Amino acid sequence: MAVRGDHDGDHVHDGDGHVHDGDGHVHDGDGHVHGVVATVRSLLSPHAHGAASADRALETTAIGIRAVFVSLGALAVTALVELVIALLSHSVALLADTIHNFADALTGLPLALAFRIGRRPPTRSYTYGFGRAEDLAGICIVVVIVVSTVISGYAAVDRLVHPKPVIGAGWVVAAGLVGVAGNELVAVYRMRIGRRIGSAALVADGLHARTDGLTSAAVVVGGALVLAGYPKADPIVGLLITAAVAVVAVGAARQVYLRLMDSVDPGLVDRVEAVLRSCDGVEGVDSVRIRWVGHELLADIKVTSDAGLSLVAAHAIAEAAHHRLLHEVPRLTEAVIHTSPAGHGTVEHHSAIAHHFPTRQD
Repeated sequence: MAVRGDHDGDHVHDGDGHVHDGDGHVHDGDGHVHGVVATVRSLLSPHAHGAASADRALETTAIGIRAVFVSLGALAVTALVELVIALLSHSVALLADTIHNFADALTGLPLALAFRIGRRPPTRSYTYGFGRAEDLAGICIVVVIVVSTVISGYAAVDRLVHPKPVIGAGWVVAAGLVGVAGNELVAVYRMRIGRRIGSAALVADGLHARTDGLTSAAVVVGGALVLAGYPKADPIVGLLITAAVAVVAVGAARQVYLRLMDSVDPGLVDRVEAVLRSCDGVEGVDSVRIRWVGHELLADIKVTSDAGLSLVAAHAIAEAAHHRLLHEVPRLTEAVIHTSPAGHGTVEHHSAIAHHFPTRQD
């Protein structure tokens, strides 16, 4: 017997306020904001999980889209300031930083599109909905980072081979400081919102912005060294920036890979199993499968209960376990729980399909 349901966003009792990122690790979140309408609805129908799940999905998607466009605007302004000074000063380090900032701003476009696509309800063809669009956006982000790394790396090497003096190194330092401030503000904002709504892509984009802030700091150092009489410091810093962003590209690619391969933190599986074992009537937990779809978790679970129970009683146990999970596992929005009779003779209850699963131990 299987029980399936949705998670009511108004009933998330997230004691530690944690959410999970792309590779399943736990991060401190900002908790959940309950509006007047949501509070009234929860009082009137405290167990109506299905309808409120759609409301919560729309709310988090709108928040994500707003975060993307706000940060995109801030990065665009930062990059434009740097671009003007980079063209006037001929600083290849500042040019590399400018390219990365423009790339970081551009990554917001596929992310915003993914959030919008993810709002669509499931269809007969896309029965799990469109949450995976965020993973496709992650691939686009990785591609943009890699391309920008290649371009800036080429520019730095070319400047080492064909030296060109930097004009107005003091302005380069000032532009680098603008880059540091702009990127850090965007990084903090994106990661805070990403963790709040459970979006791994938005958190990853925030980490990218933070790294770009560090590269802007390197521009400041390079400009100061040029002022001190070391002109080669500029292209060398450009190469260092390229190397740093290459590391970011590897990390971002790993996050996207883990998400596409349905990887979650083993601790999350442990948590689900612990909740199930603490439920009255659940005698054993056979398997727990969890996957991310967008910024929400789906679970497929098999448990055992007393073989002497009636169908109604077994269903009630599974339903109660499902309800506990929705309350105690952050970002879990849907679960299917299959309950099997426990005790001697359990294998016979699955004999009709046993030949399809020769290695399964029921």
